[in-house]
Amino acid sequence: MKFDLMHPADQLVTIMNRIYNCGLTTTSGGNLSILSNNGDIWITPSGIDKGTLTRNDMCQVKPDGTIIGIHKPSVELPFHSSIYKRRPDLKAVLHAHPPNLVAFSVARQLPNVNLVANARQICGTISMAKYAVPGSKTLGENIAKEFERGFDTVLLENHGVCVGGSNLFDAFEKFETLEYTAGLEIIAGKIGTTHPLPESALRLIVTQDHLNMGDFKPDSHTPEECAARRDMITMIKRAYAQRLFISTQGTYSARLSDNTFLITPHGVDRAYMSESDLVLIKNGMNEHGKIPSRSVLLHKHIYEKHPEVNSILGANPSHAMAFAITDKPFDTRTIPESYIVLRDVKTAPIDIVYTRHNSVANMFSEKTPVLICKNTSILVTGTSLLHAFDRLEVTEATARSIISAHDLGNLVHISDDEVAEIKTAFNLS
Repeated sequence: MKFDLMHPADQLVTIMNRIYNCGLTTTSGGNLSILSNNGDIWITPSGIDKGTLTRNDMCQVKPDGTIIGIHKPSVELPFHSSIYKRRPDLKAVLHAHPPNLVAFSVARQLPNVNLVANARQICGTISMAKYAVPGSKTLGENIAKEFERGFDTVLLENHGVCVGGSNLFDAFEKFETLEYTAGLEIIAGKIGTTHPLPESALRLIVTQDHLNMGDFKPDSHTPEECAARRDMITMIKRAYAQRLFISTQGTYSARLSDNTFLITPHGVDRAYMSESDLVLIKNGMNEHGKIPSRSVLLHKHIYEKHPEVNSILGANPSHAMAFAITDKPFDTRTIPESYIVLRDVKTAPIDIVYTRHNSVANMFSEKTPVLICKNTSILVTGTSLLHAFDRLEVTEATARSIISAHDLGNLVHISDDEVAEIKTAFNLS
């Protein structure tokens, strides 16, 4: 989706609809704005249902204060204006009350952006602004001061969060990623102590360059490839809708019968991804004009090592990732389905995930189709796109059940004898 070609009013509607539909704000909560090149501020209206906004509801505020539109602009217009005056590099501001970040704002704590790969890179360092009455000049001044200090993301005491970006989608990516990170920290805290990435790992992640694979121009696209592109996009959007992916996280690949494979591109929003965005990998080269996911080499090694694997998923579902950032073991012996689908899930240490792809590939087997990669992702293999997706769903559902059961008391896992019965009944090796 070409955001730069969309009218500001349409951008505001698109992103507010997305925030609302993802459950990250309420009917009456939150506001968005865009600063146009001519100095106009386009902003969401005050008191209008966030679930039914149209382009005609948006307000245009001229530099002299003239308001054009059928509604009053958001009461938070003063702090939007203050931010733009203090930070001329920012062209969009997003304010909302997502549940996890509100929890941190009420506790007056900052979420840890070092728990998962790329979160700090996307969100940057964050700050907290002092409480003041919503819509007041004092609140605007408190927030603007933090932005003036160089922060792009600011939590508001007992209020929510404010995010600035080079455009509205940039602000949304930071917002969604930080809300995910905050939720992950809350969930993980229920089962153990969280372990952030060490500085050495953070430096490694930041300095990871895209693999220079060389490129090629496909002569044509086979019906098999076209079908795989269609089915991958369907599954990617399904994963986003179920919050198994977010805009900045989630990698999917599928092997074709000629041993080429398709993989998600780097830096393309998972919710708006299309068939043409997917990258074909052939003979160690990527499709011309596209940048594949940085995990492309890892996927390549897994396919080469395991001819039975035809699809790979790397995702960051919150409950499963709680086991990736704590020392809590992930035991699949909860219900028979979990054990049958997932078998024995292993954990890959952070030091091999980025540096020793062969070692990661070697950890997979018929008995271990899923890996928990420390502070990085849940890596899932399958014989097909649907098979891999089912395993990802079961992984997250199992993790959710374990964490919920942890709140109730001691867990009772299926015994070794009962596992043996399952293996016999379902011909598991």
